[in-house]
Amino acid sequence: MLLAGKNAIIYGGGGSIGGAMARAYGRAGARVFLAGRTLATLSSVAEEIRAAGGSADTAVVDALDEHAVESHAAAVVAAAGRIDVAVNVIADADVQGTPVLDMAVEDYLAPVVQSVRSKFITSRAAGRHMVRQGGGVLLFFGGAGDPPRDFHLGGLQAGFAAVEHLRRQLAVELGAHGVRVLTLRTGGVPEVIPADVPGRAAIEASITGQTLLGRPATLEDAGNLAVFAASDLARTLTGTALNMSCGAMLD
Repeated sequence: MLLAGKNAIIYGGGGSIGGAMARAYGRAGARVFLAGRTLATLSSVAEEIRAAGGSADTAVVDALDEHAVESHAAAVVAAAGRIDVAVNVIADADVQGTPVLDMAVEDYLAPVVQSVRSKFITSRAAGRHMVRQGGGVLLFFGGAGDPPRDFHLGGLQAGFAAVEHLRRQLAVELGAHGVRVLTLRTGGVPEVIPADVPGRAAIEASITGQTLLGRPATLEDAGNLAVFAASDLARTLTGTALNMSCGAMLD
């Protein structure tokens, strides 16, 4: 029970990545606060956590709304006493499949603007409480990497890179207050690709083919690494990315 007694907020907790992290946190003993825009998906994950013996709360929160995020963070502290972990894995609003030269400005910038805005708002809200209590973990997911030759990702990686600069700045400013800031860096998790996406099999084969281990990371891997990153076993780690790309990206 690496996270026994810990309280974790997961923004986007009803999604594939957020749900995997939430279930892993629940198994590790944390009280999980699931936040997102769709109550039905949040409730489904919460029921799974409770059925497995864990503790989970849900709240409809738009991670792009400053007031809503601040109010929710205050409510979590009022209910649980503190925020130990905050993870933001909401959708990035990215447009993929279109060459950059054929993209509209708004489509290219969408994942940059949405990702930076939401991460800034949620990190600021949780970080303020963590500074007051003397510690905590802010966790990001994605990480920067080289553009792949086989796909048109639009502004997705530009958004990842911008968030990585935010993560570095937060790590520098908050380290003295005992707050650690980390990224789980991935080369792709095929399980999150919808079954009806055209060319899904080829995309999964490409992700797998780029790894050194001959297999990609799974949702379970993402959850397990998120538990480690948030636990005291990782107490020496901040301002860095934990590479879970199975060797697709080298450090």
